[in-house]
Amino acid sequence: MDSSAGKAEVLDVLVIGAGPTGMACAIEAQRAGFRSALVDKGCLCNSLFHYPSHMTFFTTSELLEIGDIPFPSPNAKPTRNEALEYYRKVAEHYRLDVRAYRIVEKVTGKDFDFEVHTRDRFGRANVYRARKVVVATGYYDLPNMMDIPGEDLPKVQHYYNDPHPYAGMDVLVIGGKNSAAIAALELWRHGARVTLAHRGPQMHRHVKYWILPDIENRIRNGEIRAYFETTVARIDPDTATLETPDGSLTIANDFVLAMTGYRPDFTFLESLGVRIEGEDRCPACDPRSLESNVPGIYLAGVIIAGERTNEIFIENGRFHGRQIAEDLKQRLRLPAGELAGV
Repeated sequence: MDSSAGKAEVLDVLVIGAGPTGMACAIEAQRAGFRSALVDKGCLCNSLFHYPSHMTFFTTSELLEIGDIPFPSPNAKPTRNEALEYYRKVAEHYRLDVRAYRIVEKVTGKDFDFEVHTRDRFGRANVYRARKVVVATGYYDLPNMMDIPGEDLPKVQHYYNDPHPYAGMDVLVIGGKNSAAIAALELWRHGARVTLAHRGPQMHRHVKYWILPDIENRIRNGEIRAYFETTVARIDPDTATLETPDGSLTIANDFVLAMTGYRPDFTFLESLGVRIEGEDRCPACDPRSLESNVPGIYLAGVIIAGERTNEIFIENGRFHGRQIAEDLKQRLRLPAGELAGV
């Protein structure tokens, strides 16, 4: 799926981000007769790969399908590992050209003649030329920071993967949504002493319906200690200090899992010239074509919603590729692989 490219190579469409939405964009561009490739800072479906290893999706496998390829699963709700296997098979089926482990540093040029500057794991630079660019970078790579003393300590993590390393440890989980609830429950079931801190008055109402009563029962029974309407004031090597409704409280602590959510890379979007608008920081985007205010640069997936990251998921973002491909059919009138004026 991976190949090298020199500066002379010209692509019709270069997709930045090789997750399910980016894959769907490349597939639809390919189906429309255009030469496409994907570039990603990590592996194929990098964000999904970094989800908790035992994660189960909230949705059904049918709603995760892309490229009209069935997603068979023996489970009512598929797992992370099943999804990774599925998307690998889709990439193989369509022979997607995935340029993995390449960080996009900047995009220069203009519509029909973009240059996408990348650097690989060894610091080697490369430039891809493309007539059109699709940005489908998601939001999972940038956690929302708390900006408190001690947040940079090695015991603080903004991602949760597996409960085993925390067995027998005092673990503080920060947050009140799905990620925090799932982490707290798995940690408790695998021998960690869990404290949960959330700034809201209770667990968030959007916690999955089969998880919410479980976490509430564990809290009610005292098996997971929880502090609501609480913030974390500071983190030290052996403790964490909470600001609770009853005052300041310092607890013993070995690890902190800050499940505080994630956000799109607005800085990267702005570096492309994409305008960020409104209090929700939504990028300027034509709702029909999904072209941004920068001619030739399209947006796909959750980044379209700005900070409203709970509005777009794989289930609806997977259709963005079709919208973009329809517009490309109108815009890319030259034979595939040629640049205007080249």
